[in-house]
Amino acid sequence: MAGAADLEALVALEHLVFTGDRMSRRGMRHLLRSATASILVAEDRGAVVGCAVVLFRRASTVARLYSLAVAPGYGGRGIGAALLDAAEARARTRRCGVMRLEVHAANRRAIRRYRSAGYMRFGLYPGYYADGGDALRFEKPLRRPVRQGCAW
Repeated sequence: MAGAADLEALVALEHLVFTGDRMSRRGMRHLLRSATASILVAEDRGAVVGCAVVLFRRASTVARLYSLAVAPGYGGRGIGAALLDAAEARARTRRCGVMRLEVHAANRRAIRRYRSAGYMRFGLYPGYYADGGDALRFEKPLRRPVRQGCAW
């Protein structure tokens, strides 16, 4: 999990990965302090090279993967998949039964990642992104771990 000390690295990663629709420093700081958000990081030799931001709502069993970013040069190493797995695990610990996300319709690599991880498309937000691009909506039911023969 990320902490306040990771703020600058997270903001830098946002600017490396995304050309638009970036989280601001203020927004990232808010999420780091929020009880309804988790920011998970991947590091290489102490440097943040990836992050996943998961949002939760009180009294809801739906978690939202708000952002998943892997630094340029680190793609293809399984970092995105590991962050996605960690985000789902975090949602399960919060007793969420579903993970939802939006992805730019032109982001074919991310769409492949989500589909291969079991996400199914269920909707569309036309013109959702700053560049006018559509957002495809995906969701995945999260299996709950079984403890001592009883479902959670």
